[in-house]
Amino acid sequence: MSQARLVLRKRIILGEREFVEMAIWQVPESVPPTKHGIKYRLAYIFEGRRIIGYDNERGKGDHRHIGGVELPYQFREVEKLIADFIADVEQRRRS
Repeated sequence: MSQARLVLRKRIILGEREFVEMAIWQVPESVPPTKHGIKYRLAYIFEGRRIIGYDNERGKGDHRHIGGVELPYQFREVEKLIADFIADVEQRRRS
């Protein structure tokens, strides 16, 4: 049986009270109900609270959390996932 393979693990400090953390794995079996072989957890943390999060936990599939609201997310590829997440973080930091 093959193991999950780490694709990316990164923490980026954005300021004294905020950071971004990203973890992405290629998994041997999809995380139901998704059909792709990627497991991910991306979060923007400000003052100890998750403000934005993208993940695909078992049973829920691909989704994102924006300011406490859970919304569906359509996963296409890892590069697009990261770009969408960063765009949401940048938009939030500008507001």
